[in-house]
Amino acid sequence: MIRLSGPWRAVASVFFFNGALFGLWASRIPAFAERFALSPANLGLLLLCLAAGAIVGFPLAGRTADLRGARNATMLYGALYIVAFLCLPLAPNVWVLAPILALFGMAHGGQDVAMNAWAAEVERHMARPVMSSFHAAFSLGAGIGAGSGFIAINWGASVVLHFWLGGLGVTAFVALFAFIPWNSVTGIAEHGPLFAFPKGPLLMVGIVGLSSAIGEGAMVDWSALILTAAKGVDQAQAALGYTVFSTLMVATRLAGPILVAQLGPAHTTRVSAASAMIGGLLVLVAPSLAIALIGFAAFGIGYAMIIPLAFSRAANDPDVPAGRAIASVATLTYGGILIGPPLIGFVAEATSLNGSLWLLIALAGVTLSMAGALRR
Repeated sequence: MIRLSGPWRAVASVFFFNGALFGLWASRIPAFAERFALSPANLGLLLLCLAAGAIVGFPLAGRTADLRGARNATMLYGALYIVAFLCLPLAPNVWVLAPILALFGMAHGGQDVAMNAWAAEVERHMARPVMSSFHAAFSLGAGIGAGSGFIAINWGASVVLHFWLGGLGVTAFVALFAFIPWNSVTGIAEHGPLFAFPKGPLLMVGIVGLSSAIGEGAMVDWSALILTAAKGVDQAQAALGYTVFSTLMVATRLAGPILVAQLGPAHTTRVSAASAMIGGLLVLVAPSLAIALIGFAAFGIGYAMIIPLAFSRAANDPDVPAGRAIASVATLTYGGILIGPPLIGFVAEATSLNGSLWLLIALAGVTLSMAGALRR
């Protein structure tokens, strides 16, 4: 059992906050697409603004964390994150929405980097491998945020009311736990390039992480739209797709240490990839919402452990220092989460939303074939 110390609660609440705001956004993407009459390709272009902002936020947050401390950087980017989030539903047109979405992406990505740095400090402080529990808190927040979309739509709440009540409520929650005395290392000099790419065996690890990350990113932004446009369900029911996905991801991440101990990292990755492939096939052929939701559950199980295992393999690389190895693999995996949504948009425009699921199935097949790269 994890002892719920003050530092653990503080960092877990921030991970929950980061996931909840993103889940709230994901649950109402169909409403934004409908309001601004966006085609799948145009929505994909709009989501590139979010991706571009996050790419800018990654190195900026890393430098801020080094100079001002991980905790302070986490709070700074969290403040930008909630401000940008509250501005999203106020955009009068797509030209205003695009830069707000870029700021939202920058703050989301920036806080992601900073809070993981803070989490690493707390993990060292506790002398226990608790990192996966923080990522479970993120998934839990994302699931609750997405699930609130189902409630808000059924109650007839506008996007403005939904985002403001949800966003301010989550902010009040995190404020109860996150503001604790904590001394992060500060004033660290910058060395090396801001962006690093994996080489040698780590490139294989990065490709495995990338293949999974594209699917995980696609689930965030396209699960609801796949259900509304391809399966014909209403927006309230469509919000359940990401909710189920996130819930199963939380459960799997919490059970992850047991699975890895029993199966080993390579076999766990193979089982995970097979689950993702089954999930894609179920959603593709689903004759009903219930079957589609089972498919999203399989996606959640499939994507839960692959990226954490990729980072773990990188940290234990015999030839590259842990920090540099993790940074290089993170470049590909975070990139996959960012390019996944627009990539799905372009594939859907060229084929169909159902057709885009074949891309996710194929990428899961790549992960299945390369799972041995995660063997330590």
